[in-house]
Amino acid sequence: MIMRNFLSTADWTRSELQALLDRASAFKSGAVSRALEGKTIALVFFNPSLRTRSSFDIGAHQLGGHAIVLDAKGATWPMEFAPGAVMDGDEEEHVKEAARVLSSYVDLIAIRCFPAFKNWQTEREDPMITAFAEHATVPIINMETIVHPCQELAMMLALQAHLGDVAGKEFLLTWVPHPKPLNTAVANSALLMATKFGMNVRMLIPDEVYRLDERYMSAAEGFVADGGGSLTVTTDVEAAYSGADAVYAKSWGALPFFGNWDEEAPFRAKGADFMITPEKMALTNNAVVSHCLPMRRNVKIADAVVDSPAFLGIEEASNRLPVQKAVMEALATQSTGGAG
Repeated sequence: MIMRNFLSTADWTRSELQALLDRASAFKSGAVSRALEGKTIALVFFNPSLRTRSSFDIGAHQLGGHAIVLDAKGATWPMEFAPGAVMDGDEEEHVKEAARVLSSYVDLIAIRCFPAFKNWQTEREDPMITAFAEHATVPIINMETIVHPCQELAMMLALQAHLGDVAGKEFLLTWVPHPKPLNTAVANSALLMATKFGMNVRMLIPDEVYRLDERYMSAAEGFVADGGGSLTVTTDVEAAYSGADAVYAKSWGALPFFGNWDEEAPFRAKGADFMITPEKMALTNNAVVSHCLPMRRNVKIADAVVDSPAFLGIEEASNRLPVQKAVMEALATQSTGGAG
């Protein structure tokens, strides 16, 4: 059987993801596992982290294992991933060697590597983690690249705790303001997860240029066709909030201006009033609201909303620990791999 990785929730079925969520719920209720007893996970960070680094390191320890944290932007050799690259620049090591060497030391490898914001047509292929998955001989876990699957498991665990069966519930994924353009990873994953679980998803954006990459839009439409629910993209704020059961906030840059952000400014200005406020939340069906964190208060979400009982951001962040334990356990205990 093929060794299984955890690169995107798109690669896992709804029942498989629910099994991970159920296991995470068991961990939250006190279940104990020593699935990483005598095992090691390498946590390779090309970008900064607070919640991801802490929760993976602690989770590995609680599973009986050891985590080695590698700062790939400062404490390891600069790394090349392109096949056939002529390495006459800053990069000293190729993923082909790094992945195989790490695989000889550890039992799992987790990667965090954001886009470089230079060329979306290249970066949409997720080249660094794709190269690790190709050349490693142990399972690879995505700690955020152009998707953030662990974050959205944490989101779904929080939603199920408060809404029960989420199928048929109204889920609003809303663009919110930020001083600069950000990665689309969390928005991509929220879209995938909500549609896969049968929710009626509304994506609120200030302009059509903020539609997500067609890979994720098409995948979401496929999940809707297979499992029910719906997907609507709108610029109408009042219609988007009306009757929503859950509101999820995220900022992201417009892909047509990827790497050329100055030209995005007029379109970004259209969303100046998209901050989540009590007035907007009053249009919902007493919705819960969340954000992946870190979050700029009174830019993305008003204090009155963040500090209300409806805000699930802290719960979602705390869920990172049990969901990642469930993922690490599943990959560490697979019998030479699963499907996918």
